[in-house]
Amino acid sequence: MPDEVPTTPEDLGRTYAAMMGEAGWQSDAPADAAPATPPPALRIIEALLFVGGSPLTAKRARETLRGISDDEFGDAVDRLNADYRRQGRPYAIQQQGAGWVLTLRPRYRHVVDKLYGGIREARLSQAAIDVLAIVAYRQPIAKPEVDSFRGADSGALLRQLVRRGLIQVAPLSDGKPKEVAYSTTPRFLELFGIASLNDLPRTHDLQQM
Repeated sequence: MPDEVPTTPEDLGRTYAAMMGEAGWQSDAPADAAPATPPPALRIIEALLFVGGSPLTAKRARETLRGISDDEFGDAVDRLNADYRRQGRPYAIQQQGAGWVLTLRPRYRHVVDKLYGGIREARLSQAAIDVLAIVAYRQPIAKPEVDSFRGADSGALLRQLVRRGLIQVAPLSDGKPKEVAYSTTPRFLELFGIASLNDLPRTHDLQQM
């Protein structure tokens, strides 16, 4: 089956919380053993960071960990980073906008290029490049808008670009609960050799806006 793109990070958090609170934690212990203890807040925050998607904020973390404060969330991020440094992990938690993301340390980022290759090595189809261009210039943009620009369904292409780390899924601030938007990633900027989206060539339609 093709990979499915999640609805929104918020939906993912609510689903995760429901599984933890209602279905219970899976355990290898016998059925008559004492109930399993839920993981500590630190590990749940780490799990949320591993899930990826849009940057994890304290507000989003609270949807899974009710009662956690901004300071406690910040302390958890600092503690995880300290653990990663002490253990010599190839990744770290970095701030991105108002939230935090789990990313590779600079000395290991070449591994991603070797694994996925550059734009040419990835051999994106023309249709995928068309979708990437639409997202780059119109972000954040929802799938129906991408479909409208192309005159064809773009679901599979959007999922392909997400898997390659060129675009990411983010919630629409003024959309329906299950609507999502797509935007480019830092990897997109790196591969195209630009510092920010402001460095993209201006097009005629955007100049008229």
